[in-house]
Amino acid sequence: MATINDFTDTETWTVESTLRERWGNDNGIELQYAEADIRLNPGDREATTCPAVLWNYKGCNYIIFKTGQRKYRCQFFYRGYQQYGTGIHEYNDIGDCIISLLQVQADHARDNNMEEEKGPQRVRGQAIE
Repeated sequence: MATINDFTDTETWTVESTLRERWGNDNGIELQYAEADIRLNPGDREATTCPAVLWNYKGCNYIIFKTGQRKYRCQFFYRGYQQYGTGIHEYNDIGDCIISLLQVQADHARDNNMEEEKGPQRVRGQAIE
């Protein structure tokens, strides 16, 4: 099986620049690079080792997997059982990938904060979750 190359300097610059633009220069984010074993296709029996870049910001963990040349997947999570994606299986541009990831997470956080602020709704005395 072909090896997937690490993130290029340009890809790394794109991630760093987007995070600075989103959260400012002093955001305290430290990018970590790793390898992850994932199935590239649903029918694959074997996992493929892919480069990954991950970071944490305000209790949320973010990860971008490089699944090939100009191919990326992403997700964010709070705990292992709270994993979320963007709804797009794979991106062919890392800029689009990270912008979508940050937007979906911001929407998710906003929606959850709105729910917490409103509290449970009541219908005829019963709470609706």
